[in-house]
Amino acid sequence: MKLFKRIFRCAAAPQTVFVLALFVLALPNLCLAVTEPVPFVYILVNILLPVSLYAAALTFRRRPGLVLWVLFPLVFLSAFQFVLIYLYGHSVIAVDMFLNLLTTNPGEAGELLDNLLPGLAFIFAVYVPTLLLGALSIRRSRPLPHRWARVTRLAASAGAVVGLLLLVFATGKAYRAANDLYPVNVFQNIRLAVLRTRATARYAETSRHFTFHARPTHPADEREVYVLVIGETARAPQFRLYGYHRNTTPRLSAMPGLFAFDKALTQSNTTHKSVPMLLSAVSAADYDSIYTRKGIITAFREAGFHTVFLSNQLPNHSFIDFFGEEADEWKFVKEPTAGSHSTAGDGYDADLLAPVDEVLRRKRRKQLIVLHTYGSHFEYRKRYPRSMAHFLPDDADEAEAANRASLVNGYDNTIRYTDCLIALLIDRLAAQDAASALLYTSDHGENIFDDSRHLFLHASPVPSYYELHVPLLVWLSPRYRALNPAAARALSANARRPVATSVSVFHTFVHLAGIRTPRLLPTLSVAHGTYRPAPALYLDDHNEARPLQQMVRSRQDRLLFRRAGMPLPQP
Repeated sequence: MKLFKRIFRCAAAPQTVFVLALFVLALPNLCLAVTEPVPFVYILVNILLPVSLYAAALTFRRRPGLVLWVLFPLVFLSAFQFVLIYLYGHSVIAVDMFLNLLTTNPGEAGELLDNLLPGLAFIFAVYVPTLLLGALSIRRSRPLPHRWARVTRLAASAGAVVGLLLLVFATGKAYRAANDLYPVNVFQNIRLAVLRTRATARYAETSRHFTFHARPTHPADEREVYVLVIGETARAPQFRLYGYHRNTTPRLSAMPGLFAFDKALTQSNTTHKSVPMLLSAVSAADYDSIYTRKGIITAFREAGFHTVFLSNQLPNHSFIDFFGEEADEWKFVKEPTAGSHSTAGDGYDADLLAPVDEVLRRKRRKQLIVLHTYGSHFEYRKRYPRSMAHFLPDDADEAEAANRASLVNGYDNTIRYTDCLIALLIDRLAAQDAASALLYTSDHGENIFDDSRHLFLHASPVPSYYELHVPLLVWLSPRYRALNPAAARALSANARRPVATSVSVFHTFVHLAGIRTPRLLPTLSVAHGTYRPAPALYLDDHNEARPLQQMVRSRQDRLLFRRAGMPLPQP
């Protein structure tokens, strides 16, 4: 008992609490000094200035435990930042990360948390005890000794002065505290997330008067059916269509009338940005105009099409919902009904086929069907029925590099399942007495511990090749090709050219449907003879369009882009 009391007194001593508190507050700065490829002077500023201020604050009233709890928001952000570095390997908490907290459904969150256990274990082993000891020390221990507090303040003041001098005179114009100094940059990102959330909440009002001024040009008596399929987390390198060594696309590889674009890149690795760009004329170059625009479904409605939006994901009050609900009919097939409980992990994408069949049975003259699938979203083995588990084993319980073979098996099975889904949709369209077309692409790709960086998942503030290279497929029915031979020739001619899906999907699909609107730019449609590839841009965390070569930092990624026939110029 005496030994326990002695250990407790030592652990709850103000000096111990001070050291532990300073460690948990400064941990993100120390980690980011290792993970971020910045000049050495940046590293000095990013450690000296905030750590000195933390140390000075913890000597306030000589009660470091009390100050620690006053600074709890910083402690929380520190823990959040550590978990994200554990997950992605780099970068501060981005605006998109805060927005993802609002748009991620419980099913996705649960699947992800299951695989963050080591990082969370560290949080509970270090952060929680530090907070508890801080609380206990407020009343049960003496304050910091005067000499300790005085020396600490002097050292902290000296460190802060040196940090400020370096900030002012040595970092140069490129250094901006709002972007480069933790935790200033995190609070800036919180501010931006709040502003975007407010702007999103006002979308119905700010877009009320928008119109495409769209009108049809195809014959009114010609029956037409168009299907736009938005995939999830599918990366092009895993498709046999593009040369993958496994047969992940047995149906589509033999599909007549299919055009596969092998140099398609997305402009965002996050769902809540990439899907709205696919569903509208907005791209990275003018993304902030999204608050006043409507989507592709409205363009089809104005041109006289009956429109249907079907999603295998849960609604989350994002632009995906807003654009989808512009349709004449819309349905989230996994949305809970009275007396039921559902998450986006329940069921499979094939559940979308029944409502598609119902729509096709009506045989409307002009139809648009937009599908938003759950595709290859983690956990991969839950995205397909066991009967579709072609590559085995696929039952890894933990997302770690040691389990990569099993994870890749599961991921490849999701691609085979997507192959089956798209083929079944094409079969249905081929059976219609109509001119029809289908376009499939994915919002973004995925990292699966592919190299020494051990990157996993997607949505990192710094994108990788595997997150950006996505599939783009266009299928035309025989009747459509007969009526529009120029479109088929253009698709064939452009299939090996670079494509920015976030730019060209809207223009291509509107053009295929024969819709005329001032928003349509034929040079951005891969189905037009005048197509010209858009500049390779990436929509960064602050909604700024950045040249892709500035965002791709890694030599591994640059090599992969070059091997895929898309070499990037030096930044």
